[in-house]
Amino acid sequence: MDNTPAEDTKEVLQEVLLAWSSPSRLFKKRDREYFTNIGAIVLLLTVILVFAREFVLVAAVLSVVFLVYVLSTVPPEEIKHKITNLGVESAGHFYRWETLADFWFEEQWGQIILILRPIFGTRIIILLGDQKRSEVRGLIAKHIPFREQPEKSWVDNAASWLTKKIPLEKSS
Repeated sequence: MDNTPAEDTKEVLQEVLLAWSSPSRLFKKRDREYFTNIGAIVLLLTVILVFAREFVLVAAVLSVVFLVYVLSTVPPEEIKHKITNLGVESAGHFYRWETLADFWFEEQWGQIILILRPIFGTRIIILLGDQKRSEVRGLIAKHIPFREQPEKSWVDNAASWLTKKIPLEKSS
């Protein structure tokens, strides 16, 4: 016979602290110059790869270019986000506080981005939309640490260097 107290068997109910909707990803309408520059780079790379008889790489490059084209022309869908007492829910995926290590904010293309870093796995990127950064920060900081400046990996540094050295469009 199991004699457990009633408070041990009571489940914690999920309470929504903040909910909002925002685009599922960053989106910026691209102009003709952007696609012209991409096309020139891809043409040069394709010619080099054809002479090197790397046809599989040519197919991979063309696939990536098609993906870039689609992501640059098709606007993102609206998705719902929730901050609860148990974790963060975004686009139907739930992330418990115990699985998240820290968080920070970044700004790109005039949009504020919440980035959650789990203990294991890849970063979770959520657009804030019309939510106030301070309100979101206050709710999340009760559960996981906030970082002003996150650690930059070599991939982050390489991407920053590449975008500075090879701009695909004029900065606005």
